[in-house]
Amino acid sequence: MSETRSDGELLRAVAAEADRRAFEELYRRYAPWLTARMRGRCADAAVVDDVVQETFLAVWRGSARYREEGDVAGWLWRIGSRRLIDVLRGDGARGRLRQALARLRHRDEVSAEERVLAGVEHGDLAGALVRLSPELRAVLQATVVDGLTTREAAVLLGIPPGTVKTRAMRARRQLREALA
Repeated sequence: MSETRSDGELLRAVAAEADRRAFEELYRRYAPWLTARMRGRCADAAVVDDVVQETFLAVWRGSARYREEGDVAGWLWRIGSRRLIDVLRGDGARGRLRQALARLRHRDEVSAEERVLAGVEHGDLAGALVRLSPELRAVLQATVVDGLTTREAAVLLGIPPGTVKTRAMRARRQLREALA
């Protein structure tokens, strides 16, 4: 029976030795999760599949370097989300993004991120988050949970960067007041 390697060991093997088996194991561990998470951000399955492939190609080619800070899932999410934003910025992307966001806004199913944000159980934070408007929560989710920059969040949410900054400031102020 073979020993299961850690994520860090797999990434080191991919980077140093171009170890195909290590890469395949990493892909099997994270591609389904990354695909599911990306589909929460983009309704176009073909775009999501391309972004996931591009994310792992960046790992294989070495253009994305893991610095052993944080977890591998978060690192892959940052690569993938930035690649998704790049794709959505392309020709016709604005229209596709608006359509995808409109579908996401009107679906009945709550995303995993929204459940996490609403279910945080540290003091009154959960209640304070639930009381924020959906627009303010979306900005917090994009900038805090997903770690996107203001510009990236603006593209993802389909709003100007200044609006992202204003909503983030308003959300922080409301959270401070609710938790004071």
